[in-house]
Amino acid sequence: MRANKPHELSEQMETFIAERMPISAQWPRLFDETLTTLRVEAGKTSLTLAEALNQLSDPKPEARKSAAEGLNTALAARVPTLALVLNTVVAEKQLEDKWRGFHRPADARHLMNEVDGESVDAMADAVAAAYPKLSHRYYALKARALGKPKLDQWDRNAPLETTRPRTYDWQQGRTLVLDSFRDLGGEFADIASQFFDNPWIDGRAGPGKQSGAYAHPVTANRHPYVFMNWMGERRDVLTLAHELGHGVHQTLAAGQGTLLADTPLTLAETASIFAEGLTFDRLLANAPQAEQRGLLAGRIEDGLNTVVRQIAFHRFEVRFHEERAAGEVPAERIGQLFLEEMGASLGPAVTLNPGYEAWWSYVGHFVHSPFYVYAYAFGDLLVAALMEHRARDPEAFTPLYRELLAGGGTKTYVEALAPFGLDPRDPAFWTIGTRRLERLIDQFEAVV
Repeated sequence: MRANKPHELSEQMETFIAERMPISAQWPRLFDETLTTLRVEAGKTSLTLAEALNQLSDPKPEARKSAAEGLNTALAARVPTLALVLNTVVAEKQLEDKWRGFHRPADARHLMNEVDGESVDAMADAVAAAYPKLSHRYYALKARALGKPKLDQWDRNAPLETTRPRTYDWQQGRTLVLDSFRDLGGEFADIASQFFDNPWIDGRAGPGKQSGAYAHPVTANRHPYVFMNWMGERRDVLTLAHELGHGVHQTLAAGQGTLLADTPLTLAETASIFAEGLTFDRLLANAPQAEQRGLLAGRIEDGLNTVVRQIAFHRFEVRFHEERAAGEVPAERIGQLFLEEMGASLGPAVTLNPGYEAWWSYVGHFVHSPFYVYAYAFGDLLVAALMEHRARDPEAFTPLYRELLAGGGTKTYVEALAPFGLDPRDPAFWTIGTRRLERLIDQFEAVV
């Protein structure tokens, strides 16, 4: 609240902005309704946007191509409307930023995230510098694994293994996750066990239950709850670990009280991503060699989508906002900016097929939450740096890590990381995480 005070306007102006907000929200509503009614014709099948995007991971190349080409057509028809929406939303934001005294387009988001722009810039630069060692190299290896000279853009998330993946029952998932927590320390496993011993996990999938997963802390004098949909797949094991990581974090931070237990966005995903990483390491260590390639590919692609792709989105967004300050940006130019940033991130092993220039238009974060996307990369790389620190001395790491989680929202991310000797304002901090992903690609290359 103190940090935001210099950017507050008069009571009359704040009232005007608040009363105008439901009207301004009609632009994001138009965006949503335009995409909700979108139908993608893929061969003889008519798909929703979500179904079409899901089909891009289909084992059959013709199914992926059909979905991508259908998306090209469907999005292109709506680009004029969606370009107008994006231009208008950003123009309104720039006007409000000017009155509030924000000097750079992302400054308001940085303040909301309790992060300084210097750290975000250092992270974006470090990730972009690592493109050749990460995405460029991996997609060249994936093209080789698929027997292709280059990947079409719709092959980016194609599965390498077409056999049915291994499944796990609930007890197996519980054992895997708790053993992974136990690697970190007995207290972590004991807290996570309570969620199984008590009815604190709504895990069974069923009719009428919404998709997704989350952990809810309720209030500091109550235990958290976990919600998910268990299907027995490898991804569900990692999701269970992820959400229990939140649950353990929320339990440890509860001592700070309801107001201070809640963490800023920069630290909110720390325990969840960390727990997921520990569980993946256990899955990989116990997997037969025949399964390791698929495991590694899935983990690497998750990393590339979370870090490289989101930073490419962020860089596209920065460039668009800068150009919008000089006037409305034509749809053709928006597409060109998107191709330039995505091409730089994907590298020479991926063909950006005609029609891909319209694919910026379905990314809801650009309209609903400008400059939100970098948060995904921020959280992932921060945890990667912590995991690398733990690898050097696991025993000394645990009490420091517990203190970080138990601190809740009482410290900034810079203060919270200081005991580990880590400084996120230093570009070298972010390369710790990119090197961790690079080593996974080394392992993948050895089994291709």
